[in-house]
Amino acid sequence: MDITIIAIGKMKNGPERELISRYIDRSIKSGKQLGLAGFKIIEISESQRSSALERKAAEAKAITKHIPTKAIIIVLDEKGKSIGSVAFAKLISNWRDDGIANLFFIIGGADGLDKSLIKSANISIGFSALTWPHQLVRIMLAEQLYRSTTIISNHPYHRS
Repeated sequence: MDITIIAIGKMKNGPERELISRYIDRSIKSGKQLGLAGFKIIEISESQRSSALERKAAEAKAITKHIPTKAIIIVLDEKGKSIGSVAFAKLISNWRDDGIANLFFIIGGADGLDKSLIKSANISIGFSALTWPHQLVRIMLAEQLYRSTTIISNHPYHRS
């Protein structure tokens, strides 16, 4: 199963990008024997439309161009369901075991995500009720993806 993160906004070089790269590289290495692959990030430029609604609609259109049919879509949203790391890993392993070929995690920009994209998602996950900068959400998601590979493989990285 290929795992892809689609994020609005381009991240500059620096410690945040290095940290994401570290977790993505770890995910790639540990995911191979688990049937988990890809672990790539697609960055989409923020829309320059004048209103928040227009920006979110334009960004949703740009996001959906990258998602094939029958893919599982997970949006990250502050109003999304709060789940623990073990449950997160279980979702991923269940989708893999069900033969899902593509798993997409969507991170919105400063305005959030268009309602149509949230409605079309298989699940909406929130890391907390707090609002997080998209750079930190990318880091947290990358770490959780790596953590998921360690949970699925019974590696001691995760401690319950």
